[in-house]
Amino acid sequence: MFLDLLLLPITGPIGGLIWIGEKIQERADIEYDEAENLHKLLLSLQLSYDMGNISEEEFEIREEELLLKIQALEEEAAENEAESSL
Repeated sequence: MFLDLLLLPITGPIGGLIWIGEKIQERADIEYDEAENLHKLLLSLQLSYDMGNISEEEFEIREEELLLKIQALEEEAAENEAESSL
């Protein structure tokens, strides 16, 4: 306990950097999982259309929604990357 207090000026900033790194990693994992799930949904939608389970009109509407979500995620990732490089 006493040793922890003596080393706090050294371990404090290191702990803070580790915490920041973990938060960045968590955010990157979440964004990657979201994009991966959207791509899987798009593939599933294509299969449903190919099998005749949904109409062409419904396919086009849902495809556009998914593509817009994917594009928004990519733009957000690009903005975050640009901000972090500043």
